[in-house]
Amino acid sequence: MAAKTLKLLSFQGKTKILHMSWMAFFLSFVVWFNHAPLMGMISASLSLTKSQVSTLLVLNVALTIPARIVIGMLTDRYGPRITYSALLAVISLPCFIFAWSNDFTTLAWSRLALGFVGAGFVVGIRMVSEWFPAHELGIAEGIYGGWGNFGSAAAAMSLPALALWLGGDNGWRWAITMTGILSLGFSAIWWTQVTDTPKGSTYFKARNLGGLEVSTRSDYYLLLVMKIPLYLALSMLTWKLSSATVGLLSPSSAMLVYIILVSILGYDIWSTYRANHRLFNNQIEVHDHYEFKQVAVLNVLYFATFGSELAVVSMLPIFFAETFSLDLIVAGLVASTYAFMNLMSRPGGGWLSDRYGRKRTLLLLTTGLAIGYAAMSTINSQWPLYLAVICTMLCSFFVQAGEGAVFSIVPLIKRRLTGQIAGLTGAYGNVGAVFYLTMLTSLTYAEFFMLMSSTAVLGLVTLLLLREPQGHMMEAADDGSVVMIKIS
Repeated sequence: MAAKTLKLLSFQGKTKILHMSWMAFFLSFVVWFNHAPLMGMISASLSLTKSQVSTLLVLNVALTIPARIVIGMLTDRYGPRITYSALLAVISLPCFIFAWSNDFTTLAWSRLALGFVGAGFVVGIRMVSEWFPAHELGIAEGIYGGWGNFGSAAAAMSLPALALWLGGDNGWRWAITMTGILSLGFSAIWWTQVTDTPKGSTYFKARNLGGLEVSTRSDYYLLLVMKIPLYLALSMLTWKLSSATVGLLSPSSAMLVYIILVSILGYDIWSTYRANHRLFNNQIEVHDHYEFKQVAVLNVLYFATFGSELAVVSMLPIFFAETFSLDLIVAGLVASTYAFMNLMSRPGGGWLSDRYGRKRTLLLLTTGLAIGYAAMSTINSQWPLYLAVICTMLCSFFVQAGEGAVFSIVPLIKRRLTGQIAGLTGAYGNVGAVFYLTMLTSLTYAEFFMLMSSTAVLGLVTLLLLREPQGHMMEAADDGSVVMIKIS
């Protein structure tokens, strides 16, 4: 049983790798969201308009969708040690540029680049899967994701105080600069302290840096279909940035972005064909086979779980402030209970998956998610505030535990492609956030929560197609031998 064998107080072997991984992800989230708690100071310092502030928040998540795909490919090809070290080091540069920007344009482009660090999540998923056996993988990935995600809350709690302590008009600049220094420093620590696999184990690399490999022609066409929402979300972000209220992109610039997106889609389709052309010429060997249908189901579920979490975290303080006539600071503290649950909920979902079965756990948690959001849709000013908070926390448990359950399965599908699969599934979480937040602009709060409840029901239906990981998965070593990796 995972709970008895995982010694969290140790800093040796696989537990050391787990701690190093969640720390790297934690720092990624600190850097990714270092602007949010300081936005008032930044806005006052540079005289930003409300639409410019809104634009910075959107830009922060824009590049994370393609970044997770790219970082997944690099991880599978070069390994987590190189990939995460490089990401943490390189991302410190736009962090420093953002910190010392003196105009909105520089702020905007550096913030767009900083969205890339959100893809660090994918690297740790592959790293943890290399070090932990299947019966501990759910709780290990849950701890990694849940404790790492807490970086955004840690930034919110610490950076304003740090900025005030540093004082002066440049307090916020030095606070953000400190996060970049931490990122740069930890990249060196990561490089010197981790290895991609335990001693004697093989790191199975993806065969190419192009499209995701699949096993059948029907899977190939399904993969192409699953790419469409990614480009639709990016097009939606472009539309928002070119709207009259934001105006970061001129009509001609927006048209250029649309043309670039279509071109990238065309290249993506060609790259995917190049990676899978043998499907149309030769029989795929048994050890290369896996069901892409499994990935598609997990994409839908992560859309409904992590996508809704990102959306709710963005709007919940305003919801509580307007519904219960609270001061914004108090409303923010009340709303933080939703994100705070990550520390236990995501590991809890992974632990339940290890102990009671992965599909069964997802069925239970997705049902709770649908009921939870339906209950939140009924919250109004007549509710006692404490009851609304309890309802919110219960709903957040099912959301975040569901995320942990999803990623207890991702590493068990195809080892050498874990980074790319995690990248695609993770990107669907960001697609979900874009979808929900865009819909929020034309819905009431009650309708917004019911929309998320409805997509959870859709996830339940899709979940019926998921096959519980059983037995072994096969990988071919460099010498041509076939290695059996136990997954149940």
